[in-house]
Amino acid sequence: MTVDSRNIAVPVAGFCTFLNLYSPQALLPTLSREFGVGAAEISTIMTASTLAIALTAPFTGAVADVLGRKRVITAAMLAVVVPMVGAAFAPDVQALIVWRFIQGLLLPPIFAVTVAYIGDEWPPAQVAGIAGIYIAGSSLGGFSGRFLPGVLGDLFGWRAAFLALAGLSLVSAIVVALLLPREKGFVRSHGLSASARQILRHLKDPQLVATYGIGFGVLFNFMAVFTYVSFHLAAPPYHFSSTLLGLIFVTYLAGTMIAPMTGWVMARLGRRRFVLAVIAAWAGGALLMLLAPISAIMAGLTFCAGCGMLCQTISTGYVTEIAKEGRSSAVGLYVTSFYAGGSMGAFLPGLAWDWGGWAAAIAMVLAMLAAMALIATLAYRGATP
Repeated sequence: MTVDSRNIAVPVAGFCTFLNLYSPQALLPTLSREFGVGAAEISTIMTASTLAIALTAPFTGAVADVLGRKRVITAAMLAVVVPMVGAAFAPDVQALIVWRFIQGLLLPPIFAVTVAYIGDEWPPAQVAGIAGIYIAGSSLGGFSGRFLPGVLGDLFGWRAAFLALAGLSLVSAIVVALLLPREKGFVRSHGLSASARQILRHLKDPQLVATYGIGFGVLFNFMAVFTYVSFHLAAPPYHFSSTLLGLIFVTYLAGTMIAPMTGWVMARLGRRRFVLAVIAAWAGGALLMLLAPISAIMAGLTFCAGCGMLCQTISTGYVTEIAKEGRSSAVGLYVTSFYAGGSMGAFLPGLAWDWGGWAAAIAMVLAMLAAMALIATLAYRGATP
């Protein structure tokens, strides 16, 4: 039986995206101590990259609609190695923020264009399943981007950890360049102005706008939970090291295992019921993390990781189904909303943390989940599975 090389290249692209995005997360307490800054200030290195992604994603989609998919994906994957190396040699927090911002500029051409490639190159009935494979690769990348720097940071220092991830990113870029075929179903746009008009049309579609809102909430909650749980567990009475902080992100792999089943479950429950059930389970996981035992916190993180990946798979797949033309720009808008949520999820819970600690940060997550549930209830009434 011949293996479709696209089924390897697509999750590797997702792996590279989230490997880079989350690389400092397990090291935040270490970086906070080294540079002598507080939790909210050091978390700006997470905000910088997500903000850069949010600002550039729609334009990335428009460029990809003109230039083609594979060319943009592979060029970005090669280029993203440079800011990771730069971050490894950053002398202060300000330099680290600059390199993380540059890194963020290069991630939309991987994320948004790969999802658009899926929508173009597979039959509609297979899109949800392939999106699940992509999200599984993203989940593994998110785990590796947290786990590997935590372990390597304790053994060799955080700078060496970043250099190791730069090497892994380079290998990923080579794999995708070799295995991802040039697009066949892609219809080239007639120019950037045509792509801009498509963006305006996307913003008039209520189903797309609702999906963008849910995407905002997904990464808001991911960043809030997985950023500030590191500070929660590094503090008394837990006193976790960087390695232990990296190990807690094994919970992220829950998404890797269940994301490929999204299409199967959604076909039976329907999109609206499935989304609402996932959000309810996510809220239960957030409440578990307010308990003191490590086992409860780990269980809560597992729920949050799994439910977040399910929501992300549903949303990204739905965007490619709704947008019949200009899929790169449609996905680019989704990515803008998604990472705008991530930027706010790294920043606003930091203010809540300074005011009320871990409980205040979780309260903000629960409020966002309630908003996501309201959007799904109102907007997905007539949505097809």
